[in-house]
Amino acid sequence: MSGIEGKVVAITGASSGIGAATAAHLAEKGARLVLGARREDRLRAVVDQITARGGSAVGTVIDVTRREDLRRLTEMAVDRFGRLDVLVSNAGTMAVSPFDELRQDDWDAMVATHITGLLNGIGAALPVFRRQRSGQFVNIASTAAYVVKSPQAVYAATKTAVKVLTEGLRQESGPHLRVTLVSPGFTNTEGVGKGASPEAAAAAARQRDEMAIPPSAIASAIGYAIEQPAGIDISEVVVRPTVQA
Repeated sequence: MSGIEGKVVAITGASSGIGAATAAHLAEKGARLVLGARREDRLRAVVDQITARGGSAVGTVIDVTRREDLRRLTEMAVDRFGRLDVLVSNAGTMAVSPFDELRQDDWDAMVATHITGLLNGIGAALPVFRRQRSGQFVNIASTAAYVVKSPQAVYAATKTAVKVLTEGLRQESGPHLRVTLVSPGFTNTEGVGKGASPEAAAAAARQRDEMAIPPSAIASAIGYAIEQPAGIDISEVVVRPTVQA
């Protein structure tokens, strides 16, 4: 199956930011969406906006750190639409801080969301894709996977892991599956500065207002990777503001 129309796409972290923008973009292109996120009210709003415009979307509350939640998301796709064509692993957290602050709960959250969450998605979707002999993983990393800047070391480490795991999965995927890494640069999402100290949060907000690109730019890149003809794998895409060093 080529293009986007009619494809069944599951998206994690779909209640805001890149996830919500991607859902809206793909819905306009005719995808059938299965959306997962932790915040039920925000998720319901995204689903309602899509369906009000004539799109096809359902949602379920999930936490990507729980294996059973990712299985439920993929099973919902198969039960509702008969298949799953794409899993967009987008859920993320960006609670960056200097090591001296010892914010180990934040470190654990980034590891659990970006690494364990990604693996849970692979574990849930890969058997489905193998049975179908088709499917695509789209994993969201970051430009932090390429350049480490203080105080983003833990965040960068987890996003580097996303990059490595994605490449390993691509090498093992075989001729029937596609695997894509999308690495956003500075993007205008609510996660910028979230959980940081007041000073760091204010600095991040200023930088966001000066240079950040909209989530729709990342959604467009994801759509580009999905719409390619069968047998064509867009393996890696980096999308950043032109002013980002």
